Amino acid sequence: MKIGLDIGSTTIKCVVLDNNDCIVYQSYERHYSHIVEKSAALVRKLHETLGDSHAVLGISGSAGMGFANACELPFVQEVFATRVAASRFSPDTDVIIELGGEDAKILFLTGGMDVRMNGSCAGGTGAFIDQMATLLKLSADEMNEAALHSEKRYTIASRCGVFAKTDVQPLLNQGAKKEDIAASIYAAVVNQTIAGLAQGRPIEGNVMYLGGPITFLSALKNSFDEALGLTGTLPQNSLYYVALGAALYSDKAFDLDDVAEKLEHYSAAADFVCNPPLFANDAEYENFRARHAKATVPTGTLADARGALDIGIDAGSTTVKLAALDEAGRLVYQSYQPNSGNPVPLVKAVLEDLYRQCPDLVVRSATATGYGEEIIKNAFSLDYGVVETVAHFTAAKHFLPEVDFVIDIGGQDMKCFKVDHGAISDIYLNEACSSGCGSFLQTFAEALGVSVPEFAKLGLFAKRPVDLGSRCTVFMNSSVKQAQKDGASIEDISAGLSLSVVKNALYKVIRTTSPEDLGRNIVVQGGTFYNEAVLRAFEQEMGVAVIRPAIAGLMGAYGAALYGGARAAQQGKNTRSSLLSAADLAAFTHEAKSFTCNGCGNHCQLTLNEFTGGRRFISGNRCEKPLKTGVSQESLNMFAYKRSLLAAYQPVSGPRGKIGLPMGLNMYELLPFWHTFFTRLGFEVVTSPASNRALYLSGQGTIPSDTVCFPAKLMHGHIAALAARDDVPVIFYPCMSYNIDEGLGDNHYNCPVVAYYPEVIAANCRCIASKTFIGDYIGIHYPKVFPHKMTDVLTKYFTGISLAEVKTAAKAAYAEYDTYLARIRAKGTEMIDEARRRNMPILVVAGRPYHLDEETGHGIDQLICSHGAALISEDAVYDRAGKVEVNVLNQWTYHSRLYAAASYVATQPDMNLVQLVSFGCGVDAVTTDEVKEILHRGGKIYTQLKIDEITNLGAVNIRLRSLLAAIGR
Repeated sequence: MKIGLDIGSTTIKCVVLDNNDCIVYQSYERHYSHIVEKSAALVRKLHETLGDSHAVLGISGSAGMGFANACELPFVQEVFATRVAASRFSPDTDVIIELGGEDAKILFLTGGMDVRMNGSCAGGTGAFIDQMATLLKLSADEMNEAALHSEKRYTIASRCGVFAKTDVQPLLNQGAKKEDIAASIYAAVVNQTIAGLAQGRPIEGNVMYLGGPITFLSALKNSFDEALGLTGTLPQNSLYYVALGAALYSDKAFDLDDVAEKLEHYSAAADFVCNPPLFANDAEYENFRARHAKATVPTGTLADARGALDIGIDAGSTTVKLAALDEAGRLVYQSYQPNSGNPVPLVKAVLEDLYRQCPDLVVRSATATGYGEEIIKNAFSLDYGVVETVAHFTAAKHFLPEVDFVIDIGGQDMKCFKVDHGAISDIYLNEACSSGCGSFLQTFAEALGVSVPEFAKLGLFAKRPVDLGSRCTVFMNSSVKQAQKDGASIEDISAGLSLSVVKNALYKVIRTTSPEDLGRNIVVQGGTFYNEAVLRAFEQEMGVAVIRPAIAGLMGAYGAALYGGARAAQQGKNTRSSLLSAADLAAFTHEAKSFTCNGCGNHCQLTLNEFTGGRRFISGNRCEKPLKTGVSQESLNMFAYKRSLLAAYQPVSGPRGKIGLPMGLNMYELLPFWHTFFTRLGFEVVTSPASNRALYLSGQGTIPSDTVCFPAKLMHGHIAALAARDDVPVIFYPCMSYNIDEGLGDNHYNCPVVAYYPEVIAANCRCIASKTFIGDYIGIHYPKVFPHKMTDVLTKYFTGISLAEVKTAAKAAYAEYDTYLARIRAKGTEMIDEARRRNMPILVVAGRPYHLDEETGHGIDQLICSHGAALISEDAVYDRAGKVEVNVLNQWTYHSRLYAAASYVATQPDMNLVQLVSFGCGVDAVTTDEVKEILHRGGKIYTQLKIDEITNLGAVNIRLRSLLAAIGR
């Protein structure tokens, strides 16, 4: 007999083979972190079932190595075990794609053995899918069945197991169908696997799928087949290949009773890195509780409410909260419920309960905030909507008028902001990862079989809180399991996770270098701060006592009620709310329909919500066209103007044939130069089509790095689009170390990605093999030298091009480039003057030229204009400041423009700057801090918008609305 155990991150798989390598026994069960105990029980069961105490035994799996070595049992590395089993049972396989509970891997077996595995993030694995199913209130099987009946796809992040909820939740709030969301989640998993693991290596030939998620979820397998353009094989016993490989490879026999005894007596020494206890003794804890018990609000009941009520509704990412205040400011009604996805029925039920308890209810104001603000406001005819940062600030001021820092940690999101001179200044939101939010702790409490409140209490008096750092929510499971193996108690783990929440907030989201810099008058909010271990950890890390209101989880709704009351008071004593009456609620209906808007190039996936009485709400739009709101501010959108300028460079037939330019990265600024240059030389210049999701996916399989910025990833799609054209024999995409010297910095480099990405394209895009690809190193920063160098380059690929021709073309190209920039500056002046005439807020949106790309920007420019602001780009104003003194090496052309634009904006009372940053941009780690410092010196608010392939603009809208509210707009 041969026994193979695959002890994975979430399950234990077992196979027993006879002498002919046929399976005579197999089992599959979750271990719920009780790895050693479950393994010992399984070995005992095998002895009883098989009736033979001697067998060859091999252990494999991501969680099996530690105790296998300690118990002197043979361990087979899981990748090797998979290959052994594949060679034995599926010898023709070229590629294996395996998804597990917390790990994902791709094995390339032919054309050079290669293994790709997920590293520090477990987004896109089985645990990720489980979390998404929970969010949809579906079982895994129900989610799979729903996906099989989908009609459309949305763009959803799979880069982080928790953060994808930020994309899913607004879709649910807006009424999107669960069938479509489920299918979109599977598509996100596939995209994460292909782009994140394959990293440019083609997945082709005979592809085999392994692991629980693909085995049990047919819709996921279908998504892989669709994305790869093939039909992969799901072999018999696909769950057990690692266990099969361990059984086949091992050759040492053991007595099963001895093995079970070793496992049962295995225990780890308490050898782990730890932190000091949260509380030294009971007295310290009691003082802590007494201090926080003082932050209360006056309360009453509906029965003794005085006057008309002000109602605040906070439709958040995971919960729906309602607070009702009477004229005396007492909290007379409150509700706090988990959000099932669609907040509308929850709010309806709470309002009905209000009317039931108080049939003569008189409402002065009703205000909505949170992710579901717009749909709730429209559904129930609320009077006001307020951005959630303002709602939380309003509530915080009520408890601490001199507050200078507010942090709110909710279920899946984290918000913090500074307060300067009574107004919100810098705003921080978690953007790439939400390890450290409420669901972070909930995930681990559930995994350890403990309720969340009980889990929190366990950590309060832990003697040795584990130092877990701050890692991905899903992936930290491995750290927790390792701590358990090292002897950490559940109390130590609970306290350690509470510390991780705090460290993530301070050092990953806010990225503070010193907690003292954030402020000394601090209000903490959000349901997560009900956890006293988190609250204590935060105070310890900050070195200051903070205010945690008794209604910490209700602060958004409470602030909304205060805000609405203040607005109503300004309108007069007899103000009455337009909130639906009890009779209106009884007749209330809600229908949601999804459709694609083709009014512009965004092609937004919209949801039309229709309510009783003909009220309608359209969500998912990134401009005003589907809303038909009237006059558009398109004329004051510099991004739109620049796109129209670039669109004017159309192909002109020429004797030398067609040459293709990929419309991405620096080509967004240099198109006028290169189009003019090649047109003058007699080429017909063809550009790749406008970016969209399909174009991105067409090049996804050739992207070698998942961490490169999204604009660079898009370039693969542009190259693929040009390569697919039979009439375009040449693609021109040169390496350019330098940009044109504008005299703004210490040097004038392009960033490394912009400068050398043609090398990446040449090495990874096989589609250009049949094309002439010109990716030579070229410099346009020396106009006198350029014609000579360019002639040398061109004569390698073409015949009959003379130096004189190149000189003439170059002269025209430089002139056209200068004219293009001059047009932008002139239009900028015109727009600024017009904005001032209309008394509009002016936002200088500073980023890179390629942020013009509509797939990169996701309609952020239109969103800004929809708020009544004029949008000016940094290249329209940077020349007004000239070279500025900065604290960093100022050697990148685009960075120099940023600093100059920020310096100019800091001197203009009616201007503010918004910095666009591509997720994964390494050099912007420098620019963000420097631009912030420049703006702060001028008394301006720093606002950063981080963008990537994810199209949901919820966090972006929060920041923009908060900025406009802070400047009184």
